Amino acid sequence: MIEAARRGRLAGQALFVVLFIAILAARLLPLNPGRIGWPGPDLSICLALVWILRRPDTLPVLLIAALFLLEDILLLRPLGLWAAIVIIGTEAARRREQHWRELPFMVEWLRVAILLALMMLANRFALALFFLPLPPLGQVILQFIATAAAYPLVAGLLHWPFGLRRIPGDPDTRHR
Repeated sequence: MIEAARRGRLAGQALFVVLFIAILAARLLPLNPGRIGWPGPDLSICLALVWILRRPDTLPVLLIAALFLLEDILLLRPLGLWAAIVIIGTEAARRREQHWRELPFMVEWLRVAILLALMMLANRFALALFFLPLPPLGQVILQFIATAAAYPLVAGLLHWPFGLRRIPGDPDTRHR
């Protein structure tokens, strides 16, 4: 029983890492070089939040920190800033996962959108505090809207082929 539970956690972690690296690789592809368009959704944060709210026991904080730090390095963002904000946001969601479990998806989506807005505001505030270049506010708002709109799509895509769904009941009595 213990081996099966551990194997399930390791398989979940491996699947998360593969999906995260695939999203990161897609972001790094030069699909339209020189063209500035509408900012797309941040699918990596959607993936992390969906995973934390569906299977919080399979996603350790150090794995999230390492992957988002890698993303900061490869996307040339301030080193560790977005990773730290993501850790704070995902841990806040992890602590409230028990309370959100029985609520309808629309309420979860609203709460995740509020959490995303707070995370993006914290990032913008930290950039301004240290006099780092700020992205245009319009692009940040458009990225927030795109990310919040992509959350149900990511949740649906993870639910259908991978079977990642909310586990009802008390977290102490569920199977891990």
